[in-house]
Amino acid sequence: MPGLFRRLAATIPNYVNIAWHGLVSPRVGKPESVAVSQAVILSGERILLAVRRDLRGWELPGGHLQTGESSEEGLIREVREETGHEVAIDRHVGTYVRTGFRPYTASVFTCRVTGGELRPSMETPVVRWFDLAALPDTLFPWFLEPLADALAARPEPVSRCNYQGVAAVWAGFKIDLRMRLSDDCAGFSELPKSS
Repeated sequence: MPGLFRRLAATIPNYVNIAWHGLVSPRVGKPESVAVSQAVILSGERILLAVRRDLRGWELPGGHLQTGESSEEGLIREVREETGHEVAIDRHVGTYVRTGFRPYTASVFTCRVTGGELRPSMETPVVRWFDLAALPDTLFPWFLEPLADALAARPEPVSRCNYQGVAAVWAGFKIDLRMRLSDDCAGFSELPKSS
């Protein structure tokens, strides 16, 4: 039981940070436009997913773009950093504008592995292949629409706008707690704590 309380107490700084960046930061001062790239990495009937250290739940690999970086350059860099794999981009799936909690704009691409070796990172301590027919129920729900669009193989990229309200925050919170309290995060003990 002490281990459980320790794990739950460790979530407090993460939740404070997420709340700051999700609720306060976008609404004070000059709101900055956050641009991210995310990858639907496919291999046959499997997809590569990752779990981040801060908010635990399965998601598409990817992350924030650096200054002067294109969406494609940022995606290739982020995937290499987070998964150890080199990827080639096959198709631009679409642009997803998220408003409300933690607003951002995501460019999503389908990709295939061209090299490297699967390995976790400090940012994503757990990376794993899943069968497309058996996705984990701890996949964050805001990745379902881009994934469905990627699998639909639409001829042109889509453009979607979604509001992330209380329901999305609650769903993310429940998934995070479930992952922290289960064996889904066994890989977290394998890496040293980030400083």
